[in-house]
Amino acid sequence: MPSRKTIYKVITVLVAVVTLVIAVYIMAHRLGLNPDYDFGAGAYYYADIPNFEELIDENAYQPRLPYLVYVLLFLAWGALMYLLWKKIDRRK
Repeated sequence: MPSRKTIYKVITVLVAVVTLVIAVYIMAHRLGLNPDYDFGAGAYYYADIPNFEELIDENAYQPRLPYLVYVLLFLAWGALMYLLWKKIDRRK
């Protein structure tokens, strides 16, 4: 019976190959590109779209909490991810 390490390696290789095949398929069929905006590789940057400011509504999102709450949530998330990374790194 193969070990877990071998199974994980096979799964990793399969995920990488499937991801690569899907990426090549998406690029070959030019999926997700807007034919009206042919800017080449930078087509996904909003700064490249002419008159982009007119396409967005700046008031679409209205925050309901004070700004400090969002900053504290961001810092708490960062601390949680750091502690999780330390825990994962300690296992090696």
